[in-house]
Amino acid sequence: MLFSSALFIWIFLPAVLVGNFIISCARFQREETRFRIKNWFLLLASLFFYAWGGISHLFLMLFSILINFFGGYALGQSAGSERRRKIILCLVIVINLGLLFYFKYFNMLGLWEVALPIGISFFTFQAMSYVFDVYRGNVPVQSGLSDFALYVSLFPQLIAGPIVQYRDVAQQLKSRKESLAVFASGQKRFCYGMAKKVIIANTMAEVADQIWALEVTELGASAAWLGMVAYTLQIYYDFSGYSDMAIGIGRMLGFQFRENFRYPYTSLSVQEFWRRWHISLSSWFREYVYIPLGGSRGTLFATCRNLVIVFLLTGIWHGANFTFWVWGLYYAVLMLLERLFLGKLLERNPLKLLNWIYTIFAVMVGWVFFRSDSVAAAAGYIGQLFRTGASEYGILSFLSMKILLALAAALLCSGFLQRVLGKSWEKWSENTVVMVLDFVLQLVLLAYSIVLIISGTYNPFIYFQF
Repeated sequence: MLFSSALFIWIFLPAVLVGNFIISCARFQREETRFRIKNWFLLLASLFFYAWGGISHLFLMLFSILINFFGGYALGQSAGSERRRKIILCLVIVINLGLLFYFKYFNMLGLWEVALPIGISFFTFQAMSYVFDVYRGNVPVQSGLSDFALYVSLFPQLIAGPIVQYRDVAQQLKSRKESLAVFASGQKRFCYGMAKKVIIANTMAEVADQIWALEVTELGASAAWLGMVAYTLQIYYDFSGYSDMAIGIGRMLGFQFRENFRYPYTSLSVQEFWRRWHISLSSWFREYVYIPLGGSRGTLFATCRNLVIVFLLTGIWHGANFTFWVWGLYYAVLMLLERLFLGKLLERNPLKLLNWIYTIFAVMVGWVFFRSDSVAAAAGYIGQLFRTGASEYGILSFLSMKILLALAAALLCSGFLQRVLGKSWEKWSENTVVMVLDFVLQLVLLAYSIVLIISGTYNPFIYFQF
């Protein structure tokens, strides 16, 4: 069930919000009882939400929940034996990664066709973070299976993140503050996220898919550049829009999730880009892979090795195609170059525009590998960017007023305007007139998004495949 679907907007989400509100208004002798009922209500709603995509996938998620819950419980019961704790941890890791390998990589091996459960990479990593934190002693063992199940399956972040670490919501599972102001901020985040997904990302997807569907040799350089730029904008607005909607729904239900994107396309280095892009995944790999390997505390060789491992695993996490692996290694090389010498040059460079050009071009080339079916196809597409002479398709073959307006909105709202305004916007946003206009804009964008959805506009979602 897509957030950007009529079923979700008209039926599921209103039913959940109304149900949550009714429980909030009901009288209970103890607040603990209220939150227990709320959690059960949200758990059942979340299980229904996931089961809508396939009942067999629901059983897989429930199995994952049980494995990680009892893995954490077993770790808690083995506090006196470090050897036993390591065996339990390794067993839980093997089972989790085994599930990922089976569902994501058996197709690549050509053994037999396996249907990929929606969001398996997200909820598996989320559940594993709990086990890791219990092993480290960072969080207490969760005694309630239903609360742990809600943590893993909570529908706003279930199928596309952000990846929520247990310690960030452990207290919120027991008690969370709900208010009109928090609900309004969640509504605002949801409306703008919906607009990013439906109005901008879907429009960019139309032109990107048209260009990428053609034979690469038919493309002129201008069309190839347009396809690359369109996909670069599509994947950002698609994924960040979905994250915004997830964060917004979470707030409307009383949950506070961490940010997942901070205007990554305004970065002045690849290192900065990865501090701003898919923050929850980057943080997960940093905390549970990079730092345990030694991080940057050892020799230069060890640091380089650790970076290569992390980015290769990042590529592998995204899918069973060599293009994802090359994409991960590509970023490992760039990160190594910046760590060895390029980063210092970028810091000293007074012309920061050149830093941005280098970074955004590097990112766009990376997306070519990410989007292509094979490494050879990616190399061919990159070659077309610098093609000279006549071609069957140029940029004018794909441009329209709709595309031009979407491109302008996408470029304007990708972070440049927000970072320039900065704290000034925070002051303006407190003005009553601005608040009213902001609320009206939210409703207009939501209404227009709903109209596009109902009219059957092109509505893909990139990260469903992960």
